[in-house]
Formats: sequence, C-alpha cells, structure tokens
Amino acid sequence: MSYTTRVVGQPDTLDYRVFIEKDGKVVSPFHDIPLYADEANRIFNMVVEIPRWTNAKMEISKEDKLNPIKQDTKKGKLRYVRNAFPHHGYIWNYGALPQTWEDPNQTNSDTKCVGDNDPIDVCEIGEAVGYTGQVKQVKVLGVMALIDEGETDWKILAIDVKDPLASKMNDVEDIERFMPGLLHATNEWFRIYKIPDGKPENQFAFGGEAKPKSYALDVVKETAEAWSDLVSGKSAAGKIDLSNTLLENASTVSAAVAEEAAAGGVSKAAPNTDQSLHKWFFISGSKI
Repeated sequence: MSYTTRVVGQPDTLDYRVFIEKDGKVVSPFHDIPLYADEANRIFNMVVEIPRWTNAKMEISKEDKLNPIKQDTKKGKLRYVRNAFPHHGYIWNYGALPQTWEDPNQTNSDTKCVGDNDPIDVCEIGEAVGYTGQVKQVKVLGVMALIDEGETDWKILAIDVKDPLASKMNDVEDIERFMPGLLHATNEWFRIYKIPDGKPENQFAFGGEAKPKSYALDVVKETAEAWSDLVSGKSAAGKIDLSNTLLENASTVSAAVAEEAAAGGVSKAAPNTDQSLHKWFFISGSKI
C-alpha cells in the first residue's frame, strides 16, 4: 500500500492541515492506518508528525474529521517547542502509532496514572529525517514513561526498519551500544523542554529508566486494545472524532465526505532530501 499526503493551507498558519492518503484516497491516520505493517515480525506503522530538528508542535487532531495532522495551539497561538541547549527542536522523528489510544479512564498499575487520551507517542531514532504525514515502518526497541500533569504519556523508542542500524538493534540496550548518549539526551529533552515556557521540570516513572522491548510491546498491546474499545463504542469517545473510510463500522464515511473534509488540499510527493546532511554521528568518549 502507498501512503501520500494532501496538504491544506501553508505551514506556520492556523489553517494548515496534512491529510493522509492511501492510494490517493483520504484516510484517518488515527483509525484507518493499521497498527502493524508486518504483525508476524512485529513491524509497526508509525505516522510522523514532527520531523527531527523542527520546532512546530504538529499532532494528529483527535477532534477533526478524519484526524488530519495540524499544529497545536494555546490561547489561539501556534505552539512551538523551544531550543533548550544543547538541543535544537525535536531530536528524533516524533509521531504516533495508529490504532492505539491511551485511555484517560484507566489507571496504569505501574505508573499509577491514567492515560493522556492520545495515540501512543513514538520517538523514531534512525538517521533519516522524516516529513509530516510520512508513514514509516519501525521496530520497537523500548519505552519511557513520562508523567505529564498526572497522566501517563508513554514514549515508544523505535527505529525505521530501513535504517542501516536496524538489523543490529533489537532491544533498548542496543540504543546505548550503537547510539551512545541518546537515551540520556532523550530523558533530558523531555525533562527540560517546557522549562523555557515557565513550567516545572517534567517527571518520569521508573526513575527515568527506559524499559525493554518486551515491556514496550505490552504497552502497545494495551493501547491497541483500548483503541479497539474506543472505536467499538465500549469506551466513551468524548470529543474524539471516530470518522474513518476503511473500518466499515458506524463511523465510516463515504469517499465524497472524505474529499469534502480535505477540500482545497494539494497532494504532495515525498520531499527530496539529501539525508547525508542529517546523519547522526555518535562519538563514544572512550574513542576520543
């Protein structure tokens, strides 16, 4: 299957929207894109919301029809993350796993906090910079548990299966082995990124430890089951828009309705990026 983007409006404006297309037809990145790209080999689809090095806080809109990606706002103003030295923007490709949901009515037995009412977040650590609306296939390596205003905000650590290191990286300890310092930087980034806006340092469950792949897969399974309950009506949707074009349930909309939701949009090809300019180089202190 082939996913592309359809863009409405201009970046850095309140009207900007990135819709996802499957074979040219608008789909929901929250509900229509399968969680698994290859379930037997535990390869997941990931929707890129925020490319590495960028600052605009883009996210799948839970409340809008067919859940396009748009820039978050606060008090009517577009939101950006600050550059908290030595970090610039987001330090990974940041996005979400489709067909997952962190249930705000369920308290996790380990974190003692409820879910944050969003699809589960992903930090994709491969060397290639993605683009908003890209659907990557990733391997899950581990997970961190950010506690954000009393809610569990899981951060899945994953790598693009096309990355040169993907075949060598199979669990969380491989991140430190092949990318020394990245786990520490990830912990630091999430702890401090709100401080420039006058907010306190964020906290983690598990003392900030990144849990292994097996634990992460259990978290993904739990959030996938919660999403299933959401779209089936077992859990209250609240303000979440459940519209989709592929699930063939009560919330499925016609192609005409989907086209209307993305009216004025322009289909965009993947950007032609010289990825050699963005490659990470991890220099171990022991080699200096």
